[in-house]
Amino acid sequence: MKLDITTVDGAASGSIDLDDAIFGLEPRQDLIARMIRYQLAKRRAGTHQSLGRADIWRTGKKLGKQKGSGGARHGSARAPQFRGGGKAFGPVSRDHAHDMPKKVRALALRHALSAKVRDGGLIIWSDIAIDEPKTKVLVGHFEKSGLRNALIIDGTETGTNFALAARNIPMIDVLPIQGINVYDILRREKLVLTRAAVEALEARFK
Repeated sequence: MKLDITTVDGAASGSIDLDDAIFGLEPRQDLIARMIRYQLAKRRAGTHQSLGRADIWRTGKKLGKQKGSGGARHGSARAPQFRGGGKAFGPVSRDHAHDMPKKVRALALRHALSAKVRDGGLIIWSDIAIDEPKTKVLVGHFEKSGLRNALIIDGTETGTNFALAARNIPMIDVLPIQGINVYDILRREKLVLTRAAVEALEARFK
Protein backbone atom coordinates (compact mmCIF):
# COMPACT_ATOMS: atom_id res chain seq x y z
CA MET A 1 0.00 0.00 0.00
CA LYS A 2 1.40 3.40 -0.99
CA LEU A 3 0.51 6.75 0.60
CA ASP A 4 1.68 10.27 -0.07
CA ILE A 5 3.93 12.02 2.43
CA THR A 6 3.35 15.69 3.27
CA THR A 7 4.99 18.27 5.48
CA VAL A 8 3.46 19.99 8.50
CA ASP A 9 2.04 22.78 6.33
CA GLY A 10 0.57 20.37 3.76
CA ALA A 11 3.24 20.47 1.04
CA ALA A 12 4.00 17.25 -0.87
CA SER A 13 7.13 15.39 0.23
CA GLY A 14 7.18 12.08 -1.65
CA SER A 15 5.46 8.77 -0.88
CA ILE A 16 5.87 5.71 1.33
CA ASP A 17 5.01 2.00 1.12
CA LEU A 18 3.01 0.75 4.11
CA ASP A 19 3.04 -2.85 5.33
CA ASP A 20 -0.31 -4.52 4.58
CA ALA A 21 0.10 -6.74 7.66
CA ILE A 22 -0.23 -3.57 9.79
CA PHE A 23 -2.24 -1.10 7.72
CA GLY A 24 -4.12 -3.35 5.27
CA LEU A 25 -6.18 -5.65 7.48
CA GLU A 26 -9.97 -6.01 7.39
CA PRO A 27 -10.91 -4.17 10.62
CA ARG A 28 -12.62 -6.29 13.26
CA GLN A 29 -14.98 -4.13 15.27
CA ASP A 30 -15.34 -6.71 18.03
CA LEU A 31 -11.59 -6.77 18.64
CA ILE A 32 -11.33 -2.98 18.67
CA ALA A 33 -14.29 -2.68 21.06
CA ARG A 34 -12.73 -5.28 23.36
CA MET A 35 -9.48 -3.30 23.48
CA ILE A 36 -11.26 -0.01 24.22
CA ARG A 37 -13.17 -1.66 27.07
CA TYR A 38 -9.84 -2.97 28.43
CA GLN A 39 -8.24 0.49 28.30
CA LEU A 40 -11.17 2.34 29.88
CA ALA A 41 -11.55 -0.25 32.64
CA LYS A 42 -7.85 -0.10 33.45
CA ARG A 43 -7.79 3.65 33.93
CA ARG A 44 -10.77 3.75 36.34
CA ALA A 45 -9.76 4.87 39.82
CA GLY A 46 -12.09 2.47 41.62
CA THR A 47 -12.00 4.61 44.78
CA HIS A 48 -15.79 4.74 45.32
CA GLN A 49 -16.60 3.60 48.84
CA SER A 50 -19.69 3.63 51.06
CA LEU A 51 -20.05 2.78 54.76
CA GLY A 52 -21.32 -0.69 55.50
CA ARG A 53 -22.79 -1.73 58.82
CA ALA A 54 -19.33 -2.78 60.03
CA ASP A 55 -18.03 0.78 59.39
CA ILE A 56 -20.71 2.60 61.41
CA TRP A 57 -19.97 3.56 65.01
CA ARG A 58 -23.18 2.88 66.84
CA THR A 59 -24.24 0.69 69.76
CA GLY A 60 -24.75 -2.98 69.10
CA LYS A 61 -27.15 -3.37 71.99
CA LYS A 62 -30.42 -5.05 71.17
CA LEU A 63 -33.04 -2.34 70.61
CA GLY A 64 -35.92 -4.07 72.37
CA LYS A 65 -37.20 -7.35 73.64
CA GLN A 66 -37.19 -10.31 71.29
CA LYS A 67 -40.89 -10.99 71.88
CA GLY A 68 -43.96 -9.21 73.07
CA SER A 69 -43.60 -5.82 71.38
CA GLY A 70 -45.71 -6.71 68.35
CA GLY A 71 -42.99 -5.30 66.08
CA ALA A 72 -40.13 -6.77 64.10
CA ARG A 73 -37.12 -8.35 65.78
CA HIS A 74 -34.10 -5.99 65.61
CA GLY A 75 -30.67 -6.75 66.95
CA SER A 76 -28.57 -3.72 65.95
CA ALA A 77 -29.00 -0.03 65.21
CA ARG A 78 -26.28 -0.34 62.57
CA ALA A 79 -28.60 -2.31 60.26
CA PRO A 80 -29.29 -0.77 56.81
CA GLN A 81 -33.02 -0.26 57.45
CA PHE A 82 -32.36 2.33 60.15
CA ARG A 83 -31.59 6.00 59.53
CA GLY A 84 -27.84 6.43 59.97
CA GLY A 85 -27.19 2.72 59.52
CA GLY A 86 -24.77 1.13 57.09
CA LYS A 87 -25.47 0.87 53.37
CA ALA A 88 -26.43 -2.57 52.10
CA PHE A 89 -24.43 -3.80 49.07
CA GLY A 90 -22.82 -0.39 48.53
CA PRO A 91 -19.77 0.25 46.33
CA VAL A 92 -16.35 -0.69 47.68
CA SER A 93 -12.84 0.26 46.55
CA ARG A 94 -11.57 -2.17 43.95
CA ASP A 95 -9.50 -2.50 40.80
CA HIS A 96 -11.63 -2.53 37.64
CA ALA A 97 -8.79 -3.74 35.39
CA HIS A 98 -9.02 -7.14 33.73
CA ASP A 99 -6.51 -9.27 31.85
CA MET A 100 -6.06 -9.27 28.09
CA PRO A 101 -3.38 -11.27 26.24
CA LYS A 102 -0.46 -9.28 24.88
CA LYS A 103 -0.89 -10.74 21.39
CA VAL A 104 -4.56 -9.72 21.33
CA ARG A 105 -3.62 -6.16 22.35
CA ALA A 106 -1.05 -5.98 19.55
CA LEU A 107 -3.58 -7.33 17.04
CA ALA A 108 -6.18 -4.77 18.16
CA LEU A 109 -3.69 -1.96 17.52
CA ARG A 110 -3.07 -3.21 13.98
CA HIS A 111 -6.81 -3.40 13.34
CA ALA A 112 -7.26 0.16 14.65
CA LEU A 113 -4.53 1.40 12.28
CA SER A 114 -6.14 -0.47 9.40
CA ALA A 115 -9.52 1.05 10.29
CA LYS A 116 -8.03 4.55 10.03
CA VAL A 117 -6.60 3.72 6.60
CA ARG A 118 -9.97 2.29 5.50
CA ASP A 119 -11.76 5.50 6.60
CA GLY A 120 -9.22 7.77 4.92
CA GLY A 121 -8.12 9.19 8.25
CA LEU A 122 -4.38 8.39 8.06
CA ILE A 123 -1.88 11.13 7.19
CA ILE A 124 1.87 10.61 6.85
CA TRP A 125 4.24 13.49 7.59
CA SER A 126 7.95 13.60 6.83
CA ASP A 127 8.63 14.97 10.33
CA ILE A 128 7.21 17.45 12.86
CA ALA A 129 10.22 19.73 13.16
CA ILE A 130 9.39 23.44 13.42
CA ASP A 131 11.76 26.35 13.98
CA GLU A 132 10.17 27.85 17.11
CA PRO A 133 7.53 26.80 19.67
CA LYS A 134 4.82 29.22 18.51
CA THR A 135 1.21 28.04 18.76
CA LYS A 136 -0.02 30.70 16.34
CA VAL A 137 2.41 29.54 13.65
CA LEU A 138 1.41 25.89 14.13
CA VAL A 139 -2.30 26.76 13.95
CA GLY A 140 -1.59 28.43 10.61
CA HIS A 141 0.07 25.23 9.34
CA PHE A 142 -2.90 23.17 10.48
CA GLU A 143 -5.33 25.50 8.69
CA LYS A 144 -3.39 25.04 5.45
CA SER A 145 -3.57 21.26 5.73
CA GLY A 146 -7.17 21.24 7.08
CA LEU A 147 -6.21 19.55 10.36
CA ARG A 148 -8.62 20.26 13.25
CA ASN A 149 -9.05 17.04 15.22
CA ALA A 150 -6.03 14.74 15.21
CA LEU A 151 -3.67 12.44 17.08
CA ILE A 152 -0.07 13.07 16.03
CA ILE A 153 2.48 10.29 16.63
CA ASP A 154 6.22 10.90 16.28
CA GLY A 155 9.22 8.61 16.79
CA THR A 156 10.79 7.63 20.11
CA GLU A 157 11.24 11.31 20.99
CA THR A 158 8.72 14.02 20.14
CA GLY A 159 10.06 17.30 18.76
CA THR A 160 10.24 19.75 21.68
CA ASN A 161 9.21 22.85 19.73
CA PHE A 162 6.24 21.05 18.15
CA ALA A 163 5.04 19.57 21.44
CA LEU A 164 5.21 22.96 23.18
CA ALA A 165 3.37 24.69 20.34
CA ALA A 166 0.64 22.02 20.09
CA ARG A 167 -0.12 21.45 23.76
CA ASN A 168 -2.53 24.42 23.94
CA ILE A 169 -4.46 23.58 20.75
CA PRO A 170 -7.82 21.90 21.46
CA MET A 171 -8.51 18.45 19.97
CA ILE A 172 -4.84 17.98 19.03
CA ASP A 173 -2.87 15.27 20.87
CA VAL A 174 0.86 14.65 20.42
CA LEU A 175 2.46 11.40 21.59
CA PRO A 176 5.70 9.50 21.05
CA ILE A 177 5.44 6.09 19.40
CA GLN A 178 5.54 4.38 22.81
CA GLY A 179 2.20 6.02 23.71
CA ILE A 180 0.20 4.94 20.65
CA ASN A 181 -3.02 3.21 21.68
CA VAL A 182 -6.35 2.12 20.23
CA TYR A 183 -8.58 4.48 22.24
CA ASP A 184 -6.70 7.66 21.30
CA ILE A 185 -6.53 6.60 17.65
CA LEU A 186 -10.30 6.22 17.41
CA ARG A 187 -11.30 9.24 19.48
CA ARG A 188 -9.71 11.61 16.94
CA GLU A 189 -10.81 12.12 13.33
CA LYS A 190 -7.29 11.98 11.88
CA LEU A 191 -4.21 9.95 12.74
CA VAL A 192 -0.93 11.60 11.76
CA LEU A 193 2.19 9.43 11.69
CA THR A 194 5.67 10.71 10.94
CA ARG A 195 8.02 8.66 8.80
CA ALA A 196 9.91 7.74 11.99
CA ALA A 197 6.66 6.52 13.59
CA VAL A 198 5.87 4.29 10.60
CA GLU A 199 9.36 2.79 10.70
CA ALA A 200 9.04 2.17 14.45
CA LEU A 201 5.66 0.47 14.01
CA GLU A 202 6.95 -1.80 11.25
CA ALA A 203 9.96 -2.73 13.38
CA ARG A 204 7.69 -3.41 16.35
CA PHE A 205 5.40 -5.81 14.48
CA LYS A 206 8.10 -7.47 12.39
